[in-house]
Amino acid sequence: MLQRSTIQLLRFPFSYFLMPVYWFAVSFVDTVNVPRAILVFVILHLLVYPSSNGYNSYMDRDDGSIGGIEKPPPPTKQLFFVTVVMDVVAVVLSLFVSSLFASCIVIYILCSRLYSYRGIRLKQYPLLGYLTVIFNQGALTFFMVYHGVDSNLTNHMSFIGLLAAAFLIGGFYPITQIYQYEADAKDNITTISMKMGKKGTFIFCSLMYLLALALLWSYYRNHELYKPFIVLLIFFSPVVVYFVQWFLKVLKNETLADYKHTMQMNWLASTCTSLAFITIILLQKFG
Repeated sequence: MLQRSTIQLLRFPFSYFLMPVYWFAVSFVDTVNVPRAILVFVILHLLVYPSSNGYNSYMDRDDGSIGGIEKPPPPTKQLFFVTVVMDVVAVVLSLFVSSLFASCIVIYILCSRLYSYRGIRLKQYPLLGYLTVIFNQGALTFFMVYHGVDSNLTNHMSFIGLLAAAFLIGGFYPITQIYQYEADAKDNITTISMKMGKKGTFIFCSLMYLLALALLWSYYRNHELYKPFIVLLIFFSPVVVYFVQWFLKVLKNETLADYKHTMQMNWLASTCTSLAFITIILLQKFG
């Protein structure tokens, strides 16, 4: 019987925050294999991401707010074993997509474990931890989704897409660290957000998103696809408004860079970004 704490610490809702990269990658694919697209979605969002969350919680043993849970319960040994089972199931199911996709899933799992494992703990290093996240959740995820969803299981894809995915995650991730300075310092972790400070984090994330948009503009313009970029601007506008308003509040009072505002920002950004790329997919197929 699964304990309530185990289910909570797998943080299934947090997969929603990572979902935009999936839709982003699918929007680049010319011909989608729908059954494989569903399988890839399930493997990532219901197995790999929650398992990574659970393992991270098992290693961290947080007593303060974490992404998706304001008051996390203490982890148990059951949580560790459940993450192992989920990883094994994810790899086995990945073989039904392709051996390359399964290899990418293994790499993702290994990187996420190295990120959290106490014996190595890449997350304690601000730059290395940051690069691990944007590679894993950005570029690598884009690559394996594109490959797994494409009807021909192609390995050839837009480098701009890979890079833009990394920048999108690069602009999202530091904001998720902005309210955890005290807890991270207590655990001897120095995040990239701590290095830059709260105000610096806002500026840095803005630059990452601008770079991602510049790359996408370059891609869409070169392919004479102007509608998708207009769609992006429309759906990103609520995110920009909230982000700027929040930043102005933080400039006056840094305590407002808190859990509540961070989660509101995450939900808004993930919703708008996913809807943007889903709309682009629909326009490509039916527009």
